[in-house]
Amino acid sequence: MTDAPDRPAPYREPQQARSAATLARVLQAAEEIATSSGLEEMTIAGVADRAGVSVGTIYRRFEDKEQLISALSERMLDRREEYVTERLRKAEPSLAGVLSAYAHALLQSFADSAKLFPELLRARGTKPPERGAHTITELHRLLLEAAAPYADEIRRSDPQRALDTAARALLGACFHNSVRPDPATGKAAQYRYADELGDMAIAYLLTPDSRGTART
Repeated sequence: MTDAPDRPAPYREPQQARSAATLARVLQAAEEIATSSGLEEMTIAGVADRAGVSVGTIYRRFEDKEQLISALSERMLDRREEYVTERLRKAEPSLAGVLSAYAHALLQSFADSAKLFPELLRARGTKPPERGAHTITELHRLLLEAAAPYADEIRRSDPQRALDTAARALLGACFHNSVRPDPATGKAAQYRYADELGDMAIAYLLTPDSRGTART
């Protein structure tokens, strides 16, 4: 089976600790350049110079700039999953606590890459890459798992469906904030917006259906 034509082949993963450390430096350098100057201005030579490695070192890992951009996307998505997992682990043990932690974690994780994220989307095209789809599924699963012990607090007729709706709404709102031209910026504005999203989600989950039993 061959890879889809719009998806670059996987880059070569490091097998040793020293190689992994070098790769981390390369990706950090690439992210810094891409964030400050944009993907168009990011070059293999520029990344090598900032990371303190030879151009050949990068080409031994990546076939071209497209693979390096793909690796940047994976790095960003991995970080997002890890961050949300940790915030949910520390959430207040209640439905409201979980939803608040999720809203804050999502908004912050998108804000951390607010300048780079839209460019990465444009670089990868409009079709969501498989890795991105995996992250969306994983973030969704993390909320459902964290909220499961408090499902009896949900007053909708179909608690699982309602929680699924809340998860989708929160993810969509945080994603939209990261790509809109006037996002909530600054710690105070982001914190307030995350609070509002969490309040909106918990209000929905604690409100009985207005039309009776949910239709299938």
